[in-house]
Amino acid sequence: MIVVSPEFQRALAIVLSLLAALGLAFGAQFQNQASEKKSGDRSTDTRLGPKAILRLVSRPRWLLGMTCLVAGGVCQISALVLAPLIVVQPLGAAALVITSLLNARSTKTKINRATWWAISLCTFGIAAFVAASASVAKESHLDDGNLAQILLVLIVLCVLFAISFFTFAKRARATTYIVGAAILYGFVASLIKAVVQRIAQGDFSLLTLVCLVVSGIVMLMGGWFVQNAYASGPPELVIAGLTVMDPMVAVSIGVIILGEAKQASALTLFIFVATAMVAIIGVWLLSRFHPEMLKKYERSKSQ
Repeated sequence: MIVVSPEFQRALAIVLSLLAALGLAFGAQFQNQASEKKSGDRSTDTRLGPKAILRLVSRPRWLLGMTCLVAGGVCQISALVLAPLIVVQPLGAAALVITSLLNARSTKTKINRATWWAISLCTFGIAAFVAASASVAKESHLDDGNLAQILLVLIVLCVLFAISFFTFAKRARATTYIVGAAILYGFVASLIKAVVQRIAQGDFSLLTLVCLVVSGIVMLMGGWFVQNAYASGPPELVIAGLTVMDPMVAVSIGVIILGEAKQASALTLFIFVATAMVAIIGVWLLSRFHPEMLKKYERSKSQ
């Protein structure tokens, strides 16, 4: 029987996590290019409806991007099995840097200083936020009440997002879609974690099965938002928003609903807020000063 040392497991987890970031970066780049072909006109309505999304699925470049995303997801899950969250999760921020370099080369766009500052703030903020949360997180026993709270909040959010998408979505910017997708994916991560924990507790009830079904539906809705974000903004902005806000939403659910940070001190809570604000400011700077966003703004002024 082969015995693998903890050091080797951790090193392998780091490699797998970096491969996951690579898959996310290439997947975002390919799917962004596929979406841009659909939204190449100068109309102010960059929204992609269900028919447009279905047309995207038939495009080889989009499918190649999905293959990269799935492969990256498998690598990330494998890395989480081998090493603690605090080691693996911050490495996902590498996808933002890789995506920035890929898109700059693809579009022949020079990354300006403000964009590099934004990327640095996003990377530092999310890494510090995840490290702080992982240092105080403690598993708690999940009951039906916890799952019901998550599902109730998620259903309300889905209804609000659905109404918003069919009302003022024509005027929505890329950041609007990104925030929506990040919130939905954060809830999905929490539900999947809850399902796994319930199975480990030997408590697979009907409500647990409902969580699985709802997770699948919400993932589709979040993917719809992401494709719209690709059609109206650069891939760096999409990746920045997701890698910053998705973990924050999931951690917030763990703290508020699941009570996983009851041992957190006032200093730790302050670090939560401060690092979250740093990362969010980075996303805001990216949405304002990225070269492609500046070009879109200039075009909208000239129309």
